[in-house]
Amino acid sequence: MAFDRSARELLAESCRIIAHAGLAEDVLGHVSMRTDAGIAIRCRGPQESGLLFTEPEDIHEVVAQHPLTGGYKAPNELPIHAEVLAARPDVQAVVHAHAPAVIAADLAGVELRAAVGAYNIPAMRMAAEGIPTYPRSLLINTTELGQEVASSLGGAPALVLRGHGIVTVGATVEQAVVRALNVEILARMLVAANALGTVSYEVPEADMAMMPDLGSGFNDGFVWNYHRARLRHAGLALH
Repeated sequence: MAFDRSARELLAESCRIIAHAGLAEDVLGHVSMRTDAGIAIRCRGPQESGLLFTEPEDIHEVVAQHPLTGGYKAPNELPIHAEVLAARPDVQAVVHAHAPAVIAADLAGVELRAAVGAYNIPAMRMAAEGIPTYPRSLLINTTELGQEVASSLGGAPALVLRGHGIVTVGATVEQAVVRALNVEILARMLVAANALGTVSYEVPEADMAMMPDLGSGFNDGFVWNYHRARLRHAGLALH
């Protein structure tokens, strides 16, 4: 994809959406997408004020051996994005966020199982297919660690980073972001339910088969528009 103003705005808006939804409390986390020359990603600059207030100017294209200007620095965990994109040619966008309910569920041993159905069909399907876990809690700041994360992710749409957060991927920025939101929604529900008693229920396969695939226009597009509207309502829209 070409790196232009629209790409900057899309990634800036995605950072605001995940922060406003509670997946990024302050300055930690980033969203990236594959470009023709490298990777476009949120970077930190001299006026850093957190993901919720990301501006298009905070989005930069990271290209090998081309240093950033204006006091901006690529994220320390750029290897997450670089190695996942290298390992997954089907992926165009990567989200890394410190999703609190996902972290809490994993640390408490609460499995992200397909315990919800029509409540959130995409989350159910991700859970049914299995959401893998990367068992180390360190900063993913080297090529080798990035490759470990990419290997743990495999062909899945989402990965739990133990004591750290999540990685989600998508064919579009919108899909990667909505997947992150859905994993957090699922984890939040399971943490709440397990506080009342151990959850062992899973949606039967026959019931799963009866639920339609409403398509990316509904599952990703409508949800994305909803979160854009939430930003506008909160006075946080880019325009």
